[in-house]
Amino acid sequence: MEVFSKLTSLFQQALETREPSVNLHDSFVEHWKGITNYYIETSDETTPAKQTDIPWRLKQMLDILIYEEQHQEVEETGPCMEYLLQHKLLETLGTLGKAQYPPGMNQQVLIFFTKLLGQIQQPMLHIINVYRPIQKLIRQCGILPGSQSEKEEVQFLYVICNKLKQDPYLLNYILEAKSEVGKQRHNSTSGDEDGRHSAAKPSTAAASSLSQLSDCTALGSRAAGYAGPSSGTQARPASCSLAHKADTNLVQALINLSKSQKSKIALKSCEALLLLVGIPKEETASYLIENTALCQLVTDRLCELYSQVPTSIDPADIETVERVNWRGQFSKRCTEEAAVFPGREHLEAFLLWVDYCDHLLKEAHRSLASSLAKAIHQRWLIAVIQPQLLQMSEIGMLITTILLTLVVRQISSPVMLGEVVFFLLGNQKEPELPMDSESHALRYHLIEHCDHISDEISVATLRLFEQLLQKPHEHIIFNLVLRNLELRSYIAHSSACGLEDRHAVAHEQLDDTEELEEDPFFTGMYPESGFQGSEQLLSLPPRETAVRPAGNTGVNDIVNSFLCLVPQEAKTSQNVLESGYDTYVHDAHTLFQDCTSYSLEWGWPQELRPLESSTPDSDFYEGHFLKVLFDRITRILDQPYELNLQITSVVSKLAVFSHPHLHEYLLDPYINLAPGSRSLFSVLVRVIGDLMQRIQHIPNFTGKLLLVREQLIGLEPEAMTDHLTLLKGVTVLEEFCKELAAIAFVKYPVEEH
Repeated sequence: MEVFSKLTSLFQQALETREPSVNLHDSFVEHWKGITNYYIETSDETTPAKQTDIPWRLKQMLDILIYEEQHQEVEETGPCMEYLLQHKLLETLGTLGKAQYPPGMNQQVLIFFTKLLGQIQQPMLHIINVYRPIQKLIRQCGILPGSQSEKEEVQFLYVICNKLKQDPYLLNYILEAKSEVGKQRHNSTSGDEDGRHSAAKPSTAAASSLSQLSDCTALGSRAAGYAGPSSGTQARPASCSLAHKADTNLVQALINLSKSQKSKIALKSCEALLLLVGIPKEETASYLIENTALCQLVTDRLCELYSQVPTSIDPADIETVERVNWRGQFSKRCTEEAAVFPGREHLEAFLLWVDYCDHLLKEAHRSLASSLAKAIHQRWLIAVIQPQLLQMSEIGMLITTILLTLVVRQISSPVMLGEVVFFLLGNQKEPELPMDSESHALRYHLIEHCDHISDEISVATLRLFEQLLQKPHEHIIFNLVLRNLELRSYIAHSSACGLEDRHAVAHEQLDDTEELEEDPFFTGMYPESGFQGSEQLLSLPPRETAVRPAGNTGVNDIVNSFLCLVPQEAKTSQNVLESGYDTYVHDAHTLFQDCTSYSLEWGWPQELRPLESSTPDSDFYEGHFLKVLFDRITRILDQPYELNLQITSVVSKLAVFSHPHLHEYLLDPYINLAPGSRSLFSVLVRVIGDLMQRIQHIPNFTGKLLLVREQLIGLEPEAMTDHLTLLKGVTVLEEFCKELAAIAFVKYPVEEH
């Protein structure tokens, strides 16, 4: 045991002798002297900095500072850190880095600053001899596109933003705002005092190197071409205008680096800016709004990228671009193959920035997000997009509309969506007046574009509205449709108010059926048994005489009314597999669930507004949007196939909303319309009447119709056929009626089916 104890003692002594016996302060000063001696003794100005001993000495200094902090008492400044602060080493390094002497010195300085801020735990950024050099170093970042120091610059800025995220108060020391000049004078002085009081008095070794340090500082200053830092006035930042700061501050540097061709650098700069705007304090958000050009710079970058999308780009190519993700696309940029079509690279770059702005608005404090969204509204939507949407050039109008549709599809932040919605539709909430082109001129012209002489412009604008209708913003559906249906003035006012006798309603429905059968357009289409030859999914229930609220037509009645609307001779879906009504039910159910998920928050009524409280002073007007859609539907037999598909798609998106007035007006075939009013069903009845008249003049109509359907779904090769537009229109009409029936079916509770 005695031998074992001796061995243990020897091992312990050996371990203790491995502890560093070198004085850390002396070693730190020695490494700094080694750097300063390089500038005094070396005349070679071509040797890169990384081939000298400067990087090694800077790393040794950093390691000493980290080791010193780890073995120092909490909230105490060690002698090495004190030396760095008292003798303004960071200021001198910043000057040498700006001078780029030796070549590449800026990169070494950035690396040192980045690691110092990232690995030293004690607060530093409030000390004048730290934040002043950092301010100067920030001004050097992002100046030269494609600079060799881009990587080091973005890493340095990212660490700065991360520090600001952890302690938002430090923003006052990093951003040079003109309104903060007085505050910085006071804070800088007090910060310097704090830094000095927290450390011990300078050691003799530190004092002895002051003269040599001054010589080095002067040398670096001469190389940089400006006077070196003075000892007594550094707490006084230069006052400059906001416009000048926009070119030199942290935000500008990050925006410039986001333009880098190196995807990792662009991504890192975007993430750093997200850290900055994501600081969750009202004071910080206000500071960024009032004292930086953040909103202007982000918006100007959006305008710049938009302007780079070539005007010669093919509209058909634009529509092939899928939704992008700014994080994923940045990482793909370096490996992506050549652009599929000319202009794709610029188009995707623009959409990436749109998605980034959208993400920025989600992460930012609500006041900052609101200011940024308003800046985009004013500086891009109104200043750039609106004139292009209203221009006379059809191709320019078409491209702008398609691009705007992609933007609407891309955005999801509530604040940005709100700005886009009010830009396109205005904020009007009162019922519309016919031919009102002054309340909101852009809205009026966009709706008119849905009925443009150019079918391409009509289709593109309808797609824009379809994208809008899929966005969770109540004002969209209210502004376009609901505000005109609030009073239910489309219903004929009878002497009986409130509840109507179901027996009377049944007689009206039967009378309507008899009128259709007696109408010459319907004669001969349904031999002997009226509608019995038409496809029905649900059997009609027996007529009841019980009292039932007006407008609450049963789901069976609605579904069968739409399924029976198209005459048997114009139906071909039963001759093709998997083309029945049930094929639409799944999609309709998904769409209905999506709409309901966000419309529940809008507080829509569950029941129809009582008729006795509806006393309209004027005739019913369905509104500009529905008027154009209904007018288009009346011409469904004479319009191109693609246009018909888009029209019916928009109407289906409207019909799926769960507002009781909208449901009644679009999906209830049995409402008693006021004189001069029309509903979706009444418009379709007129189209069917027109179709029945035309059928009489087309031999073998059903055979030709079946051939066209098979061509449309790829079962038969394309071939020239007489009345092709009409036959395609009939096919769309049949599918549209089945889709409306499916929508009505999924909107009712299961127990009513």
